[in-house]
Amino acid sequence: MRAKGNNMTSRIKNPVAERSPAVAVQTVRYLIAGGLAFVVDFLVLKVLTDFTGLHYLISAALGFCTGLTITCLLSIYWVFDRRKMDDRRMEFIIFAAIGVVGLGLTSVFIWVFAGLMGINLLIAKILTAALVTAWNFAAKKIVLF
Repeated sequence: MRAKGNNMTSRIKNPVAERSPAVAVQTVRYLIAGGLAFVVDFLVLKVLTDFTGLHYLISAALGFCTGLTITCLLSIYWVFDRRKMDDRRMEFIIFAAIGVVGLGLTSVFIWVFAGLMGINLLIAKILTAALVTAWNFAAKKIVLF
C-alpha cells in the first residue's frame, strides 16, 4: 500500500499541460496556438471555397472567426495562467477587437512594406506577421491576461 502523495508522478508537473506564469512559456504557447489557429483558418477558407462553392470572402470571414475562437479558447485554457476579467462576453469582445486591430495592422504593414517600400510580398508578409503577432500577444497579455 502506497502512502498518499508519495507517487513520483504526482510531484512532477506536466510542462505541456499545466499553465505557467512565465512569459517565455506563454509566448511559445501563444505562437503554437496562433499557428494552429492559422492552419484551421486556412483549411476553412480552402474547404468552404473549393468544395462547397462559397464565395471566398465569406469563407475567409468564417475562417477568421474559427481561428479567432481557437486562439481565444487556447489562450484562456492553455497559454495564459490567469484572466483579468469576470465578464466572459466582454472578454471575448475585447479579444475579438484586438484580433480585428491585428487584421487591420496586417493590411497596413503589407501595404507599407510591399506597396510603398517595394519589399517582396512574402518577405513583407513575414515581417508583418512578426509585428502583428507581437501586437496581439502584448495587447492580450496586458488587457486580458
